[in-house]
Amino acid sequence: MSHHEQEIGALKDKLLTMSSIAERSLKRAIESLIERDDEKAREVIASDSELDRLEMEIDEMAISLLAKAPLATELRLITMAMKFSRDLERVGDETTTICRRSIELGLEPQLKPYVDVPKMATIALEMLGDAMNAFVHRDPEKARLIVPRDKEVDALNKQLHRELSSYMVERPSTITRCLHLMTISKSLERIADHAANIAEEVVYLFEGKDIRHPNAGETSSPK
Repeated sequence: MSHHEQEIGALKDKLLTMSSIAERSLKRAIESLIERDDEKAREVIASDSELDRLEMEIDEMAISLLAKAPLATELRLITMAMKFSRDLERVGDETTTICRRSIELGLEPQLKPYVDVPKMATIALEMLGDAMNAFVHRDPEKARLIVPRDKEVDALNKQLHRELSSYMVERPSTITRCLHLMTISKSLERIADHAANIAEEVVYLFEGKDIRHPNAGETSSPK
């Protein structure tokens, strides 16, 4: 294996490390909420700096590789790696938000049994894991199947927001807790968005097709 191939391999490995940390952080963030475990939440918040560091390292590696005039296929991998790392870093930011809100929620009695939030987290985690598996196995078809799942999380987020809005009207004393849960729900919706982004980037990486805006090339017919 040449030195250049080793560098490409190291870039992929660092992405997978970053993905593993992001997935673990999300899982532990939801556990901290359900278990009302402030210590676990603080550990997740502290680990966010590791994702920040990895994102910067991946950017540095990618820029170094770009300077070596890579082949077209490698060029796509290198540029997509920078996008992957950005999405994964933002997943870390959202898990930090979830943990901070969980700590605040732990100061008051639990508002309601958590059903929608764990369901949203499960879908988002599956999307994230499947997107990275599609990357590892060079499977754009699998990646395409991930993108529509984002709508499931959007629907659950809207449903929970409607429910919490009713709570706030009927029981003003719950407003603070409802707002914290709304923020957590929105963070999970954004994590699913980032997982969908990665899936779209996997399709572009292996097929050269941009599926982000399928109707972007269409022009509206004259009225």
